[in-house]
Amino acid sequence: MNTTNTTSNAPVGGRASRFVAAQTLLTLDSRHPFVGKMLIDAQDMHRTVMSGFLGWLEEGAQSPRSQMGILSTWTVDLRQARLNLVVQSSLAADWSNIPSAALAEKPEPLTVDRTFRAGDQVSFRTVVNPVRAVPPPAGSPPGSRSTRVPHTRPEHVKGWFARRLQPFGEPAVAPDGVTRIGADTDTDRIAVRMLPAVSSPASHKGLRVARAEIKGTLTVTDPKTFVAALAQGIGHARAYSCGLILVR
Repeated sequence: MNTTNTTSNAPVGGRASRFVAAQTLLTLDSRHPFVGKMLIDAQDMHRTVMSGFLGWLEEGAQSPRSQMGILSTWTVDLRQARLNLVVQSSLAADWSNIPSAALAEKPEPLTVDRTFRAGDQVSFRTVVNPVRAVPPPAGSPPGSRSTRVPHTRPEHVKGWFARRLQPFGEPAVAPDGVTRIGADTDTDRIAVRMLPAVSSPASHKGLRVARAEIKGTLTVTDPKTFVAALAQGIGHARAYSCGLILVR
């Protein structure tokens, strides 16, 4: 269990770091075929998110999502038949490629400009791809890679998240090489909900992304590292709407 002390361990005065990004809330009609395809094909969801940033980079550019700081997350309101998609980026988006009939509401752009200091407390929500690396079995050919195996129980997801927490005075990279998030919390007070996995039955057969939602309160311990986590996301599958940390 990680606990946070925001008084005796916090640096006096604290360092500050500024986070600036563009975010858009897209409210889509989940009954529209364009949106329905996004919900059953993770690759189609990815294409829709990336369609808001056409023209910023030359075709074929390496790591376009990373270069433009694009992260996303989404939820579905089945009662209202709404897909709520939040897209974050370092550049302005253009959503004119989305069919107007698929939009339940006009896109809502927001410029995020916040300064964080050590000791600040924020509420957060994130959807992550909680996986662990399993080494290749003995006798495997040289160069064999580890296999990513998803965590399927909330307590294991809490352990996954706890490895990324950063108590006051600790470095940004944990001893086991995991990049931390510049914040800490009491893991007993966070809520974890396992979400349905997403897949791509057509274009990327075999793609299956495990997902879990984590919510709670964080105390900022390293503002620079915290801002990096907000900008870059955490964990794997960031191209498939995982890893974006939303705070308020």
